[in-house]
Amino acid sequence: RDRIAFMRQVSGTFKRGMKLTPSGLGKPIAVHSPILFFAQDREIADTAEAGDIIGIPNHGTLRVGDTLSERNQVRFTGLPNFAPEILRRVQLRDPTKTKQLRKALDDLSEEGVIQVFHPDIGSQHIVGVVGQLQLEVLISRLEAEYKVEAVLEPSPFATARWIKGDEKALEEFAGFNRANLARDRDGDYVFMAKSPWDVSYQVEKNPELTFSATKER
Repeated sequence: RDRIAFMRQVSGTFKRGMKLTPSGLGKPIAVHSPILFFAQDREIADTAEAGDIIGIPNHGTLRVGDTLSERNQVRFTGLPNFAPEILRRVQLRDPTKTKQLRKALDDLSEEGVIQVFHPDIGSQHIVGVVGQLQLEVLISRLEAEYKVEAVLEPSPFATARWIKGDEKALEEFAGFNRANLARDRDGDYVFMAKSPWDVSYQVEKNPELTFSATKER
């Protein structure tokens, strides 16, 4: 798919072919085909100045909230992901399209449309949202853009919390709670809770771990 990341230039002069370092990547990328948009028209941008908005062809390298700079010395507080209020399992109508579904969910979570959690036990993806409308958008875009038909099934979980702590404490916690653990798109541990009481219980039982309702992108 033709995917474009939009960047607003804050300072300096941008020149086509410059190497810029995304804050979320840590290594430079060369921007060879920046695009300027004028209504329905587009053209390659040779230069851009502060205030201009340019499009950068993106295949998963850039994420919402990234900052690009020449020296990688600029840092902003990242955009937050909030603990989802609705969790659903994704069930394919055609099991042969598993790869397409995975790609679609990765793309849509990258855009911030949904959050995706991959359970440690079981193969079904779990999507998290804060409102019902996001689920309707998900199903519509799966069919229209990826030719994937899927249904959303109830999940046994009511909420999620990102877990942080030292490696030993995390491994010990995982050993006792594997059925309630998942990984987000960055590979970070997420505790899938069946109720707010479950969260409170685990917080009290595991003071060496942090259970967070938000995560900085």
